[in-house]
Amino acid sequence: MLDPAQPIAIFTEGTIGKINAKMAEGILRYGQNPVAAVIDSSQAGAQVRDVTPIDSDVPIVATLEEAQALGAQVLVLGTAPSGGRLPPEWMAVLDQAVAAGLSLVNGMHDRLQPQFADRLRPGQWVWDLRVPQGEAPPIGMARAAALPNQRVLMVGTDMAVGKMTAGLELTRSLRDAGRDAVFLATGQTGIAITGRGIPLDAIRVDHAGGAVERLVLEAASHDVAVVEGQGSLLHPGSTATLPLMRGSCATHLILCHRAGMEALLDAPEIRIPPLREVIALNEAVARAAGALNGARVVGIALNTARLSAAEADAAIQATAEETGLPVADPVRNGADALAKALL
Repeated sequence: MLDPAQPIAIFTEGTIGKINAKMAEGILRYGQNPVAAVIDSSQAGAQVRDVTPIDSDVPIVATLEEAQALGAQVLVLGTAPSGGRLPPEWMAVLDQAVAAGLSLVNGMHDRLQPQFADRLRPGQWVWDLRVPQGEAPPIGMARAAALPNQRVLMVGTDMAVGKMTAGLELTRSLRDAGRDAVFLATGQTGIAITGRGIPLDAIRVDHAGGAVERLVLEAASHDVAVVEGQGSLLHPGSTATLPLMRGSCATHLILCHRAGMEALLDAPEIRIPPLREVIALNEAVARAAGALNGARVVGIALNTARLSAAEADAAIQATAEETGLPVADPVRNGADALAKALL
């Protein structure tokens, strides 16, 4: 649906530069479309580089009209509120966008296409990213375990620690090293960036492992399949990691962690164990007490976005000493060290 030549506007009202705007930041970093503007009245007049770690001169404007004047043809909802539900106050902007002829990219659980179907003009569309496509997947049966390729699953200590970003950077590093690597998106931002994948959190739990399995089997011709991670085994509200492990039959794991984070972001009473314990937990679950592949954590993707360069270097060194594994911030320094661990 989304033509790479179409200029887009990213709607992040009140959240640009915050964790909830991770879809916006993912598209700004890796999206194929030109970005005309970010719409966020709380930061209007600034540029993206002023409020995020992304070195981009994309302007931040207050209104949809300003974004249209800059050439926007598609409005992308770039914020993911807790629970993925559409805030009612956004509907006025969406009504305005559809009336003006803009198409919509929606990463929320609430479907917009049925609401606007009778108002769309020829060539205008609504892409609900969290709607599973095609037939219901079969029940997972560990079919991927027989594949000869490497299957690298990104796992994390919490939500929103950079699993998708690290996976995309790792895929790039592997390709630069001459490997035939593919990134398999399992969430709305990855789907928006790559144009394909599965919205794992919108798939019924009985079919989630099978959906991941089918995604991996379809990528069997690639030397390396980098599977986007979701959630965390440590988070009581997350159910995504288990079907990712079961469906992918991962051969390798990359642990993603935010430097200095000692507790879950939205549940601070839940402390994050020492990383060696987190590694052991993920490895034990991934191999299912010996029933599945003996996947190992081969590296740590450390998110140091909130640290200075010196602080980031110190955190990377300390994490490497703590775990005995290669550690890299894929955004700050690239993912070559993690790719080398796989090669």
